[in-house]
Amino acid sequence: MQGFNMGRYVPPEHEGTTHALGSRARKAPLGILTVRFEMPFPIWCTTCKPQPMIIGQGVRFNAEKKKVGNYYSTPIFSFRMKHTACGGWIEIRTDPKNTAYVVVEGATKRDTGDDVVREGDVVIESAEEKEKRQSNAFAVLEGKVEEKRQVFSDKTRIEDLWVEKEKAWDDPYERSRKLRKMFRAERKVREKDEERTEGLKDKMSLGMELLAESEEDRRRAGFVDFGIGDGEMAVVKAKSKPLFAAAGPQRREGLQLELANNTRAAVDPFLDKGKSVATVAPLIKRKTASALVDYESD
Repeated sequence: MQGFNMGRYVPPEHEGTTHALGSRARKAPLGILTVRFEMPFPIWCTTCKPQPMIIGQGVRFNAEKKKVGNYYSTPIFSFRMKHTACGGWIEIRTDPKNTAYVVVEGATKRDTGDDVVREGDVVIESAEEKEKRQSNAFAVLEGKVEEKRQVFSDKTRIEDLWVEKEKAWDDPYERSRKLRKMFRAERKVREKDEERTEGLKDKMSLGMELLAESEEDRRRAGFVDFGIGDGEMAVVKAKSKPLFAAAGPQRREGLQLELANNTRAAVDPFLDKGKSVATVAPLIKRKTASALVDYESD
């Protein structure tokens, strides 16, 4: 019995016919190996239509890894992957010269402003830039002056940080006491908030986690305006109406019924609001047929 992760048994007659990496090496004769590639930066897929789709940093793909060249003795690898949303192919290559990745096909790098050289960044010069700098005496002098200025600035910054650190931790016991006191106060607040949250969950029978209240929640809750009305009168009106209304009641009959109910509820102070109010039938005048009188002719 073989140990865990020790591979599989291969009969002697099949040795050398299968690769140890299995299906990942199905294109090994072509120099292609399937690997898991993680997107180093956000890109725009240009194959997606009608508009490009963004692929975020850290999204992983099954990519075909292949060696496409060399930069001196450092190999240049190509990672070719398929975007499942549109079916297009994206190719990214390593750039040993600038220690970066370069999008070659199917997409463009999203411009986030990270390529701008900021204070403290180390700029790697190419061989041509180094040779040009060495051949120009003024460039060499300017570079030395800039390097001296940078060294002086870094030294001053490090000394300031060291002074602040010594000042803050001059008395470790006092500093630790303040931190522990602040932590205890925050812990009591957290415990009180958790107790209130658990009480609310038990009261409302909520089976979900409640987030902490924020200033944005308070501001939005202040915009809600609840209507103010006479709830008891609304109940009386609702009970005084028939349960099954006519299919097509006339407007005049509906107004008469509502007027009668409102008048009775307002005039009668001893009306029991807990009991249903009898429906008052609307006043309808009906035409009576006139009696025909027979007169005997003389």
